[in-house]
Amino acid sequence: MGRMPSEPTPSVAQLLEQARNGDTDARNRLFEMCRSYVAISAKAEMASWLQAKVDASDLVQQTLLEAHRGLDNFRGQTEAEWLGWLRKIVAHNAADFVRRFHGVEKRKASREVPLQPGDDSEMGLQLSDGGDSPSKILIQKESELQIADAIAQLSEDYQQVILLRNMRRLPFDEVAREMGRSRPATQMLWMRAVKKLQELLPSTEITVTRDPP
Repeated sequence: MGRMPSEPTPSVAQLLEQARNGDTDARNRLFEMCRSYVAISAKAEMASWLQAKVDASDLVQQTLLEAHRGLDNFRGQTEAEWLGWLRKIVAHNAADFVRRFHGVEKRKASREVPLQPGDDSEMGLQLSDGGDSPSKILIQKESELQIADAIAQLSEDYQQVILLRNMRRLPFDEVAREMGRSRPATQMLWMRAVKKLQELLPSTEITVTRDPP
């Protein structure tokens, strides 16, 4: 007798509907499915000066807790609406962390990466050009959740260079300063990170063009 085909993974919309109908298992699956997404969004939101004082996991746990508590008040129906709602909670909590630590230690404006909750909450998980050069990373066919899951599997250095360059959209000179590396070393690290990301998303078309020397 042949093996029974595995059941397809339910969509975010399906899990949302089931969770609203009191399905505890669906509720847990919904949040587990989005954990990597929230974690990557949290790391992208956190300014560099703050990372030394607050672990991203604190921001993730706070966001998931608030989302659990507020799920009954969420009125959206689609995956895009759900992820946008999660991003807004992340952005709000990140801003709270900034205000909390502002009175403890004066921020160094020259080193601070400004939070841009409006951009993140509107555009979602974007892996676009850093803004100062022809470098591109184009990811097609994958959902934001799949991209987040892949980024979460990268090493810390790979995650950081992708987040700073392609989500924060910082120029390579600034990324190099934040990471304590030379610009050439940072660019090489970025290329390796993109290659690894492509390995983790084999069905995805990732097109990269490098900066001129």
